[in-house]
Amino acid sequence: MTRIKGKNDGPGGRNEHYDIGERKNVPRRNVVAEIKRGEHPGAHVVKINGREYARDNPDRSKADNVNRK
Repeated sequence: MTRIKGKNDGPGGRNEHYDIGERKNVPRRNVVAEIKRGEHPGAHVVKINGREYARDNPDRSKADNVNRK
């Protein structure tokens, strides 16, 4: 499965773009649409303040979270 990594490039550190494997700077709306189509089974969509964002499905690993530190 290809990992999704948030860029924290929007206001307040929001993710407006993501890196997905070799694909760089994929716009948030594209990633959300791909998740809704089932192209990333390890991720889901959350809605925060009216905007949809990609999130990793819960597990015990922090290394595969969308917002890695």
